[in-house]
Parts: sequence; structure tokens; C-alpha cells
Amino acid sequence: MRPDPEITPELIADHGLTPDEYARIQTLLGRDPNWTELGVFSAMWNEHCSYKSSKKWLRTLPTEGPQVICGPGENAGVVDIGDGQAVIFKMESHNHPSYIEPYQGAATGVGGILRDVFTMGARPIAAMNALSFGEPSHPKTRSLLAGVVEGVGGYGNSFGVPTVGGELRFDLSYNGNCLVNAFAAGLADADAIFYSAASGVGRPVVYLGAKTGRDGVGGATMASAEFDDGIEAKRPTVQVGDPFTEKRLMEACLELMATGAVISIQDMGAAGLTCSAVEMGDKGDLGIRLDLEKVPVREKAMTPYEMMLSESQERMLMVLDPAREGVAREVFEKWDLDFAIVGETIAEDRFLLCLNGEVVGDLPLKALSGEAPEYDRPWEASPPAPALGPVRDMDPAEALLALMGAPNHGSRAWVWEQYDTMVGADTIRTPGADAGVVRVHGTNKALAFTADVTPRYCRANPVEGGKQAVAEAYRNLIATGATPLAVTDNLNFGNPEKPRIMGQLVGCIEGIGAACTALGTPVVSGNVSLYNETDGQPILPTPTIGAVGLLREIADMIPTAAPEGAVLIALGPEGQHLGASAFAAEVLKDTGGDAPAVDLVAERAAGELVLALSAKGLLLAAHDIADGGLAVAAAEMALASDIGVSLEAATLPALFGEDQGRYVLAVTSDKVEQVLDAAKAAGVPARRAGQMGGDRVTLGPSSLALADLRQAHRDALLGIVS
Repeated sequence: MRPDPEITPELIADHGLTPDEYARIQTLLGRDPNWTELGVFSAMWNEHCSYKSSKKWLRTLPTEGPQVICGPGENAGVVDIGDGQAVIFKMESHNHPSYIEPYQGAATGVGGILRDVFTMGARPIAAMNALSFGEPSHPKTRSLLAGVVEGVGGYGNSFGVPTVGGELRFDLSYNGNCLVNAFAAGLADADAIFYSAASGVGRPVVYLGAKTGRDGVGGATMASAEFDDGIEAKRPTVQVGDPFTEKRLMEACLELMATGAVISIQDMGAAGLTCSAVEMGDKGDLGIRLDLEKVPVREKAMTPYEMMLSESQERMLMVLDPAREGVAREVFEKWDLDFAIVGETIAEDRFLLCLNGEVVGDLPLKALSGEAPEYDRPWEASPPAPALGPVRDMDPAEALLALMGAPNHGSRAWVWEQYDTMVGADTIRTPGADAGVVRVHGTNKALAFTADVTPRYCRANPVEGGKQAVAEAYRNLIATGATPLAVTDNLNFGNPEKPRIMGQLVGCIEGIGAACTALGTPVVSGNVSLYNETDGQPILPTPTIGAVGLLREIADMIPTAAPEGAVLIALGPEGQHLGASAFAAEVLKDTGGDAPAVDLVAERAAGELVLALSAKGLLLAAHDIADGGLAVAAAEMALASDIGVSLEAATLPALFGEDQGRYVLAVTSDKVEQVLDAAKAAGVPARRAGQMGGDRVTLGPSSLALADLRQAHRDALLGIVS
């Protein structure tokens, strides 16, 4: 075995530890750590695993509600959907690996989030992804986009989970640091959820799944640092995935769970064997001893350091009922997966690592988790956004064509057509609508899924941007006919050691918390991804919100497509706000202006009204009003319907303003007054906005052919992907 290197200040810094943090480790141990122990502390105390910059603020988020079975702290959140069933879901980032190695980075991001779900006993039923790339003209954008999309599809399609929604955006701030946020949801019986807390002294700790290799060693630490010119040297820290092994691992785990043999189970994700073992022991108030010579490996002469920090994929750690060891072994051997007893739970507060009888690591287990640094970093509020410049007069139809033909607002079909959206045969609504919808198999219920954030708003005003991310997700679920249940958040930001960046994080969390409280959608899981910077250039603040809603009857789903002759009603305030809007950014090339204010009371009132109108059978279709305002919402409805639309509004603010809390509703002509009266009674502004019909999109005095709009919308990504 190779001798351990000398621990120097440079090596300590390479492990993401500050001098003060290393001194803290020396104090806890009463000695210097050895090489393996340094690696273990580095893994557990890095930003990716310890949340040391964000814990203080994450605690302010609402995480409870009558529907919540399990909130943050486990592999995924668990929410009751009635009839003894639960939906389990989470979103996580795989940003740094995807920039270094796009295919494998994205693929293993999907694999990791799927394991988080089935580790808890749920069979995955849906996936989404939220992707952010640099400018379309940037030399790396095309290859990153192609590689990431291929990786997402290659893993999800092979595993067999439908991808039903997501996001795609382009901005120069992501030129050196793309974002790949992966979401997965699964179904389980509410009384058969599996948790990670170990219990019972002397119980076997079992390694399950694929063998351990050197891929991914140091991945969690790499994800907690900025990029620089040495990015290529980080390539070995990217894991390699195998979706077919993961499929077998899922089936074996679910089969074993049904036998009652599983005491606790934890996915080997970030920091691999280290994090999974420590989390199981810490949550169960137990110690863990591992015998590393028993760890299945696929490479020769692996060191304890490498075994403990490898992030090889498709692996689980389990505490097993000793009486059912034989049953468990048979299950995993049947699925041709490794099954190895690699240690046991112990009463002492120790994380004891042994190799061929020699102690190679002896650490206080609780300190690895409970004593991790927690920082109250200095932060400063974002300064007021620069004012939006003068809005020049222009033809509204030409503006709409330019906006919907831009890569940020055109069709994403090139992306989602590479994903299997129908595997499992329960998908009811595929990507491209307000939310994807998947049937709860064997019932008349369905679940709706959406992922949303508007980084333009978060840059201009982090608090309002955080609110709006939740509010837009809420509206997308409402417009589908679903009752919003809960959210998962994926908070992507730059370097938190910079007060301005830390202020963005604090502001966005404040906004998210306020919106989740007001809209009754608690945060049940999530992920924080910081240090998304390259050469000191940060990404836009991008707190992605993944939201889940329930349709108690599939028949309650509201279409997006409206029939010929349907009257359109605009619900919510009239458009006025062009600051930080899509129109300003894409048409005026002006990024100035404050984000639109989010009135959360009005937001909820409008959402509840839409569901009430739908329950009374008054709606033919609905669509939320977001990027591009009323004009884009109506145009998207026209494209979905393959029918033209005429809007009465004529001014640019009325057409393209992005005031919040708004929907466009399609109703029959004889129901218009009834809907307007209901809105008045609910205190929600509403007015007749236009009508479906013909083959043109008419905006006041200006119009264009629907066919021309469709072509521009369809071809928006061609300049990047062709």
C-alpha cells in the first residue's frame, strides 16, 4: 500500500479546510489526524455535506404541515396524498461534475436523486431537470447542452423513469459554471417508509450494490470550491454511472424492504461510504465500525482514504436484522449485486475504521456531524437594481415574434424529445405544459410536477425573486388543476464568503420562506449548491423550486388548449411592470429595473379562485402568466390549441408586463359574466382579454400568422444544437 503523504498546510487547503477548521479537528482529536481521517473530516465538513454557510438561514424555512410525513433531514421529503399513500421527492444539484464531464455529471446526478427516493421505499414515478447554460454564442454552450441532455436521457431512459418537466435557460453568468438540478419523485405506502437512523448495538452494517472504484474520490470537496484554470485536473473527481445496475439495485432494495429485514438504509451519495455511515450512526445515536478489507472493490490496492471518499455510483449502506441476513443475501445475489457485511453498530461514539485488523481511523462520530463548523457569514443586501431605460415604441407582434423566437423562450422540444416521457404508461401530461402530470397507478388520482425560478428577478431583488419562484411554481400547479402540496428547493449561488453573494442567499431564502408560509407549501427537502463561480465570476442567484401538487381526480385536470370561439379572461392585475422582464431582456436588451412585487395574499386568492371555478365546470382551459406577460401566455395557449388568438390589450406594458398573481382563463361566451362575478366576489381583479379563433395572433392593432410564430418558436434552439 502506498505510504500516506505528509499533511501540509497546502494539503489541508486542498481538502477545503481552513487553518481554524484544522485546529478545531486537532482539538477534537487531541492529536493530528492521519491521512484517512483528514479525508473523512474534509468530506463531512465541506459545504456540500455540512451546509455550514446556510444552516442558520435554512432553519427559518417552514417545513411542517398536516400533509408532511417527513421534512428535511432524510434522503427525501415525504408528503401524504391520502388513501394510505405518500409521495417522496427531492431535488439536488450536480453542477460542478456536469461542467467538467457533461454526460457523466448529468447522468450520475439523475442516478443520485433516484437513489434518494427509492432508498426510502418508494418506486420512482417521475423525474425533472432544471438546466442553466452560458450564452448561446459561447464556445462551450453547445457541447455542454448536448452532453448534459444526453446524460439525463441516457440514465433516466435506461433506468425507466419518465421525465415530465423541467427548465432550460441561457445567460452569460453560466458561461463558466452550468447548473444541472435533478428532481425525482416516487410513491410508497405511508406506513412503509424507510429511514436512515441506525438502531440496535451489534447489528451488521451491510454494503449493497456496485463495487467501489476510484471514480469520484473527493467529489464532495470539489463541489464546495470555485473553478479556476485548473479545472481539467478535477476530471477524476467525476463519478461514472450505470443505470442498469441502478435498476437492479432498486428492485433488490424494494424486494428486501418487503421482507422486514431492513432496520435502516442510506444511499452512498456525496462522500460515499463516509457520509452514509456517519449519517446512519449520528441519527441513531450509535457508533459504527467498518472493516475496510470487506468492502467490495473493483480496483487493486485501494487505500482506506480512497475507499472512504470514493463516490462510485449505485451503492447503498444498510443496517440489517441479523436474523434475516440469509434472506437479504439471497435477494442481492439473485439480482447479481454485491452484498457484504462490512462492519457493525457499536455503543461507543466512535467511527472506527479498520483494515486487516489494524485501526486506520478512530474518530468521534458525533463530532463529524454535530461539530461541523456553522458560520454566520457577513452579508449585505443587494443594492437597488438600476432603472429600466426608456421603452421605445414598437410593433407588439414583432416584439412577440422576437421574444418567442429567442433561445430563452422558444420551444424546448429538442430537449425533452430525447427523454422517455411515457415509460411506465402513467404519464398524462408531458413536458411543455404548465406542469407534468403522472397518474397514481391503480387510482383515479394524479400528481403534478413543476420546477421554476426566474434568476433575473433574484438578481434584481432577491427577496421578491425568492417569493416569485415559489409563486410561479404554485401557479403552474394551479393552472393544471392540482392542489399544491409542498416544495423542494435547490439553492444555487456563488461564493458565500463574499457578502454580496451571501446577501443574495439570505434574501432569496427570506422570500421563499414567506411564500411557502403564505401559500401553504412547506419545504420538505432540498439542496444548497454554493461556490458556483469561475475565476471570480458568479452565476445569477438561482434558487430552483420543485413543486408537487395533487389531483384527487384525473378528470379535474385543466387543459392548456382552448377551443375555437373561447373567450379569454385575464385574472389578476393588469400588466404594467416591465422591469427585469423577459421583454426588456430579450427585445430591449436592457437588464435594468426592479423585480415585480409578489402580493402573496392576492396570489393565494387568485389560485383558490381558479380551482373553485374549475370545480364548478366553468373553465375550458387555463395558463399561468409569467415570462413575457399576457401576450406570451395567450400565444402559448394558441400554439397548444393550434388556433389563433386575439387580445384586446394594445400597450406594451399591458401585453408584456410581468405583474404577478395572474392567469389567462378560457371560458365559453355564456360563462363570462359568471366568472367575472365570481372573481369580483373573491376580490380578484378580472376582465375580458380576448378570444380564440382564426389563424393569426392579434395584439391590439398588430398581428402575425400563427404559423410564423410556431416556426420561430420551434426553431429557437436550432442555432445552438444544429
